[in-house]
Amino acid sequence: MLILAHAVICALGCSPGLGFVHVGHELSFAYDIADLYKAEITIPIAFEMAAQNADDIGSATRRRVRDELRTGHILDRMVHDIKYLLSDDDWNEEDYQSTLYLWDNVQGELEHGISYAEASEEE
Repeated sequence: MLILAHAVICALGCSPGLGFVHVGHELSFAYDIADLYKAEITIPIAFEMAAQNADDIGSATRRRVRDELRTGHILDRMVHDIKYLLSDDDWNEEDYQSTLYLWDNVQGELEHGISYAEASEEE
């Protein structure tokens, strides 16, 4: 969760050390943002994994967290929440909608969430 928060913060051009709750660390803001989702995502998964008593609990937990991050649209929510937290009173939803995109040096902005990989000709 911390790594995802750090990536989103850097992608938005914010300082990961700009902490509000956590202070004095180079990733203070990343810790602040990750904590917004900890009670919703990682704590319940930790108890779920402990109850399952999986053979490889580390791997099973990482996959479960990955799946929950995807289905819960946590990346989109992080972008939205960071922009909201750092915005002035003029912030609106249209700004959020246009934030996520991929950049291609030929086609320009492309919609996110789509695989643009071409199938190899050998297949």
